[in-house]
Order: sequence, then structure tokens, then C-alpha cells
Amino acid sequence: MDDKPALTGSDKFGSSATKGRVTRIRRAGRHFLPDKFPLHAGVLKPNVTGGEFSPGRNASWYALKGALDLTNFDQLGLSGQIVARIAREGYETPTPIQEKAIPLVLEGKDLMGLAQTGTGKTAAFGLPLIDMLLANGQKPQPRKARSLILAPTRELVNQIAENLKIFARKTPLKISIVVGGASINRQQHQLSSGTDILVATPGRLLDLLERKALFLDRVEHLVLDEADQMLDLGFIHDLKKIASLVPDERQTMLFSATMPKSIADLSKRFLTDPARVEVSPPGKTADKVDQSVHFVAGKADKTEILKKSLTDHPEGRTIVFLRTKHGAEKLMKHLDSKGFSAASIHGNKSQGQRERALKAFKSGQVNVLVATDVAARGIDVPGVTHVYNYDLPEVADAYVHRIGRTARAGNDGKAIAFCAPDEAKLLRDIQRLTGVEISVASGEPHAMADRPARGRGNGAGRGRGGPRKPGNGNRRSSGPRQSEARGGNRDGAPKGAKPRRQRPHRGENRQSA
Repeated sequence: MDDKPALTGSDKFGSSATKGRVTRIRRAGRHFLPDKFPLHAGVLKPNVTGGEFSPGRNASWYALKGALDLTNFDQLGLSGQIVARIAREGYETPTPIQEKAIPLVLEGKDLMGLAQTGTGKTAAFGLPLIDMLLANGQKPQPRKARSLILAPTRELVNQIAENLKIFARKTPLKISIVVGGASINRQQHQLSSGTDILVATPGRLLDLLERKALFLDRVEHLVLDEADQMLDLGFIHDLKKIASLVPDERQTMLFSATMPKSIADLSKRFLTDPARVEVSPPGKTADKVDQSVHFVAGKADKTEILKKSLTDHPEGRTIVFLRTKHGAEKLMKHLDSKGFSAASIHGNKSQGQRERALKAFKSGQVNVLVATDVAARGIDVPGVTHVYNYDLPEVADAYVHRIGRTARAGNDGKAIAFCAPDEAKLLRDIQRLTGVEISVASGEPHAMADRPARGRGNGAGRGRGGPRKPGNGNRRSSGPRQSEARGGNRDGAPKGAKPRRQRPHRGENRQSA
């Protein structure tokens, strides 16, 4: 780093001990001038005789709030190896969640991270996690994992692992994936030699634990990503069981885009004296999303407006969200028959079909993806220009995550909602949560009417209160949600497993529609 004009300690740090001295700060093999030294990036302790600062990751860190300028990854305390790796990938400037979280994670603190989707949460925990595992230098033991990352859906697990493999390229770290809808025997074989980082959905992870294909007694770091969705999908009991199998002496990180009471309760149970990092108010939508709503009489109007809009913007890349998997498939086939290049993704699709649909959408082979809330979080597809809420979600939080698929990485985007008469209350709940009065694109606002009882039909939770179907025994009737969430059978779960009512939705991706 080239020398720059000196700043006195009092100019930047308010310390008379360093006033008038040119100081350089050395940490992990890199030098920093005081005017650029990052918040929490190391020990800021002036040496009154030499004007030099003592570094050290394991000592106490001093917070100089408001005085420090974070501009590059090499100022966050990451090793030169990691900084060079991400620089080769073209990443230079950290996002706000990364600026705040990475130094705290490197310090070893438990962390509660609240941020909108698309803000770089994976790198916020992934980069320091990889850095710490490399610094430790240990190798995983057979059928053991050194760190565990839990996520609610197969798609999100795959995306997290894909990013981590980029960050850890040309290192000895082994990154493994465990999800439902894939061969459990193959996963069992892959875990036989152990892994440094395991990214998993809770249901399939428990299946493997019951088979004794994996043990969690060596986990040093536990990450819960999209924790609010995992709770919505009924994973709370699975999370408690998994946490009981992980050592108490561990670092735990919890990331969520929303902050319902259930997440606060979960953090108290799982985290120890956590640092809290929040880069946007819970429930806040992305700033660059242009939101509008069409008030319509019914589905026929929704379909016609959608087709006209797609025709008017042929160059766009569009995601259309529906409430049910049957509706999503039907709409996709209709659009395809009308000449639109469309694919669908929902829980009735096999893992391979879902991956192929996403690949075609990312590559531009198709420009319309019709989806249920299985794709509402974590799917990072560059250049999504439009998100349509064909059906409004019955849980307002889901709206935030749906429209978070556009306006990512600083780009602009449009979110268009369709509101039928029986969805007026859902629109009101969304506007209350987001604090945004969505502009009216067409039609007249509907008077609110009581909606018929149905589950949390956006796929964000288990069905409640519906009548049981004949022959279902003790299973709750949750419409299409349960079968979709499971992603097929349990791939040979052992005999003697608890009845499904005891552990609902044992599959990895418990959402549907």
C-alpha cells in the first residue's frame, strides 16, 4: 500500500497519544493507514512510545463508530488469500451487510443479521467462515462436519454452495450439499470422508443423522440462513433437534430478511450474546423497485394484463408468482401456447426439472419463469426486470421476498401486483408491513371482504384449519403444500421414524404452492 499524507491520531481517533505521528496499522500481513482502518477490523490500541497499533484477532476490538471508512474487502480483516480470491472474481467493494458482519464473524461473535434479500448475505457469513476454517488448518474427520449451514429450500442450498465454492476455489476445503429430491445413498457416500462445510436442508439432514451417516459433534460454526422462512415452513422442531446435536461451544449466525417475534425467540434460544447487524428495517422492500397494482375482477383479467405486459416488454426477464403449483403449471402452459418463452418451477417438479428450468432462465433460453414461493427467496438471477404477483401471498412477508428477485445489485426493477376482490385485505396487509402505498396502475380499489379460510396459501407455511381428507389419518390436510414440500419420497428413511404428525413435512423443502 502506498504511503499517503499522514493523519494525526487525534484527527481520526481523538487520541492525544498518537497526535502528530504518522501511523501505519499492520494486520494479517497488510498495512492500513488510520484514515482507512475499518470498524472492528482489528485491535486499535495506540503504543504511546512508537505510535504503532497492536494487531490481533483474538484480543479485544475497539469500535470507533462513525470515524472509519470501509471501502474494500482487504479492510475487513480477511486474509490476503481470500481477498485475492474474491478480487479475481471482480468483487472489490463490500455491501453494507458485509461491511458490518464480516469483522464481527471473524471476531468469533454470535451474530443476528437482518437484511433484505439480494444484499450479499451469503458472502457476509461465507467469506469469514472460509477464512477461519483455513486459518484453523484442521481436516474434517470421517462422517463429521466442521461447519453447518441450514437453509429452507433446495434452490437456496445449491446457490449458497455454488457461491462458497467460488470463494474457496484452489483451497483444500471440501463443501458438501445435502437436500431432498436427490439420492440419499449418494449423499451418504459423499459424507463418509467428512466435510469442512455442509450446506443442508433440515429434513434431509435429519434423515442422514438417523442413518448415522453423519455426526454433528465437531461442528464449530452453525449458520441459519433465511431463518424466518424455515420457521414459516414448520422447521422449528427440526432446528431444535439439530441444535441439540451440535456442541454448545460453537459460533452461531442467524440471518433473516424479516423480524417476526418467532425470530426474536429463536435468537434467544440459539444465540449467545449476539451482535446485531441491521441494514434495513424488517419488512422494508428494495429501494429501487417500482411497485404498482392492477385491480381486477378475476383471473381472466390477470392473465390478459400479464400477456399484454409481456408483449410490451419482450426484452425483459420476468418472474410470475402464483399461490399454487397447479395454477403455476397451468399458467405456464397457457403462456407457452401463446408463443411466450416460459418455464415453471414448483414442488411438483423433480429436482432435475427445477434445476433445468432455473438454468434455462439464467441463460436467457426462456425469459418468463412461472413459480410458486419455492423461488421467492435466495434465487439470485441477474437481470430480472419484472416480478408479477399474479396471486397476492397470504403472508405479507412473502411479498417482500418475491419482489426482492428484481432490483438486485443496485439495478432497477418493476413489481406488478394483481388484486382481485377477495385479495383486498392481503394488499392492505402488504402495505402496512412495507409502509408503502402501492401506486394504482389500473382499476378501482376493492372494498375489503372476508376471505374463505385456507392455509397460508403462499406456500410459506403449513395449512391450518382445513377439513381433513378421508383416509389421511393423523395428517393435517394442507392442500397441495405438503406433497410439494417433500420433494418426493424420503429416499429410504429408516423404519421406526416418527409419524408425520409428530414431525410434519419431513422433506427438505416444506413449502409448496
